[in-house]
Amino acid sequence: MSAAATGKPAAGGRSRRSFAGTKPVMDDVARLAGVSKQTVSRVLNEHPSVRPDTRTRVLAAMNELGYRPSSSARSLASGRTRVLGVISFDASRHGPASILTAINLAAREAGYLISSIALPPSEASAVAQAVGRLAAEGADGVIAIAPQQDTDKALADVVAGIPLVILESHLGPDVPVVTSDSAAGARLAVEHLLSLGHRTVHHIAGPSGWLAAEQRVRGWREALEAAGASVPEPLTGDWSASSGYTLGRRLASRPDATAVFASNDHMALGVLRALHEAGRRVPDDVSVIGYDDIPEAPYLLPPLTTVHNDFAETGRRAVDLLVQRLAGSGERGVRSIVPVELIVRGSTGPAPRRADG
Repeated sequence: MSAAATGKPAAGGRSRRSFAGTKPVMDDVARLAGVSKQTVSRVLNEHPSVRPDTRTRVLAAMNELGYRPSSSARSLASGRTRVLGVISFDASRHGPASILTAINLAAREAGYLISSIALPPSEASAVAQAVGRLAAEGADGVIAIAPQQDTDKALADVVAGIPLVILESHLGPDVPVVTSDSAAGARLAVEHLLSLGHRTVHHIAGPSGWLAAEQRVRGWREALEAAGASVPEPLTGDWSASSGYTLGRRLASRPDATAVFASNDHMALGVLRALHEAGRRVPDDVSVIGYDDIPEAPYLLPPLTTVHNDFAETGRRAVDLLVQRLAGSGERGVRSIVPVELIVRGSTGPAPRRADG
């Protein structure tokens, strides 16, 4: 039977009954458990130096007193807030939204809360101020989703100020980076289409200045050049289905356009609509590949062949790297590249037979 149940003071302290009308504090836990306040702090912060029997005694005292450590108490004990800052751009799109969800889940599993700032793409240069704001609010470290060249440049001035992990970045060796292999994904898409007998592959690229879009253009071009195929002029969209539709109408009027690689699935969706309206069958007349593998991709007509982008793994790795940095165990300039995978579905098929043989 516990001391609280008998009403007698526990060894080294007071019973729970002594706290009628008051809220127990860390000193009370230390007194009841017969340890120092510093030991209670170590237990709260899961310090490895605490002996198992001591940890058990402190936790029992917390339970008996009804002590619930506040976030401020944990912060004072450890010098940390257990809060990670996150900066994102264009968070309404599938990719950034999926990464944010993954970061939240991974942070919660690691015992951290998230404080996030979403910036519009037009304010990439404001990322340095956003990092400063999160640091001022007490974030232990920051994950910055940096999809544009302007974001990269703005972050270059703040990498030494706070533990930082960056997604989709070309920064140098002083900061951990997590990125998917966009160039490799584009090569997979092009090589698949060429293997089906298509003489070349037309490309609808993402907007200029976006790092992933530029990497996919590079991978597309490299694959065509390596195969000795002609390299058409890429068309530039803005990630939206409407831009894919507009550019898809231009390609639909070209009989030589038998294969199209779009830099994301939403633009590929617009291409499918444009080809359907022009009477060009997919994949009989034109094969189409997207990028990202959105949840709707298997349910389009036809189901969309695409490059799977593992956003969940990207977010998890970002949190892992930042937590390692906070623990002093992570490599300072590690570059973690998340692999991609080609998912073949019904929107790609053999090149149509040409009248000239």
